[in-house]
Amino acid sequence: MTYKNDYLMDTYDFLDLTLVKGEGCYLYDSNGNKYLDFTSGIGVSSLGYGDKKLCKDLNAQISKLIHSSNIFKNETLLEVSKLLVEISEMSKVFFSNSGAESNEGAIKLARKYSFLNYGYGRNKVLSLKQSFHGRTMLTLRATGQEKFHKYFFPFPEGFDYVERNNIEDFKNKVDDSVCAILLESIQGEGGVNPLTEEFVTFISNYCEEKDILMIFDEVQTGIGRTGKLFGFQYFNVRPDIITLAKGLGAGLPIGAVLCNEKLSNVFQKGDHGSTFGGNILSLTGAKVVLERMKEDDFLPSVVEKGEVLYEALKNFYSELVIGVRGRGLMIGVEVKMPAKIVQQKALEKGLLVLTAGENVIRLLPPLVISKEEILKGVNILKKSIIEIGG
Repeated sequence: MTYKNDYLMDTYDFLDLTLVKGEGCYLYDSNGNKYLDFTSGIGVSSLGYGDKKLCKDLNAQISKLIHSSNIFKNETLLEVSKLLVEISEMSKVFFSNSGAESNEGAIKLARKYSFLNYGYGRNKVLSLKQSFHGRTMLTLRATGQEKFHKYFFPFPEGFDYVERNNIEDFKNKVDDSVCAILLESIQGEGGVNPLTEEFVTFISNYCEEKDILMIFDEVQTGIGRTGKLFGFQYFNVRPDIITLAKGLGAGLPIGAVLCNEKLSNVFQKGDHGSTFGGNILSLTGAKVVLERMKEDDFLPSVVEKGEVLYEALKNFYSELVIGVRGRGLMIGVEVKMPAKIVQQKALEKGLLVLTAGENVIRLLPPLVISKEEILKGVNILKKSIIEIGG
């Protein structure tokens, strides 16, 4: 059955298909068409579709308890908080529902820490140009892209933006009013742009010296997406705060704010909260995901598959492709044509891809994808680009 979009606000540029089910790394529409998925729900469906362990545990939990107030504890909450803190080597965690909420909580945490230790006037948060941190008013302001700042004025104050990988620009922007800097190890929405080790190392050393908090937004890059648990681990640095969402729940809505020991007692009762944050069903999904991350061969397999994906693309048709960048199973292909046209052509051929800006194809397949499926998808993508460019 086909439904008209007469009732939804016009906030999404829907592709012309209606999805009804998923299996492994494939999605199926209402007409029975099959699509190889290189989107994983924008990095969310980390275990693909129909994972047996995930489905079994979710079904068992649904029959027992779906939700309870945060004035009560439950075993899953305690288990997952312990598991996530230990696997991340952080100190405490707060559970939210989304990446934007996680980043909002991180900014609140940073500002309270700074106020308690330095008083008024030290509350500015630096982020990077071309960053993306969410769509609430606060996280839109933290996002370093002007196109997202239209219409919604006035925004919350206390933000400034640094050019990616530009140490001199950071030096020019940082002053005594700065309490934190918010970074993505690879900018996703901004074009799949990796940070350099030199840039991150300088910032880490500077922040440690000046007691400026370093926040890593790992909403898209975290939970195995780059081949490590977190993207910042490629830089050998230790952030004060980590934010998570997307792949943490393998399809269920969940976010998290992790902090180190220095910040572990900053939030007190009543400082922050969320009715649905730490929902027991979402935590059940997160437990399955985190246990999978701990398996000895899981993250190394993501690295191997990421290398297959990158190598299959990096030397492709230089007349049509400007470059390929990213890590693990987070790859951007910059093309000499509108990315939306490539996305549509690939869809017609049975491949689902994402875009990141005007001319970048963003690839975020499920972490459980096979090497054979990767090569199949790359072949479809190449054919799509060649047909458009030819």
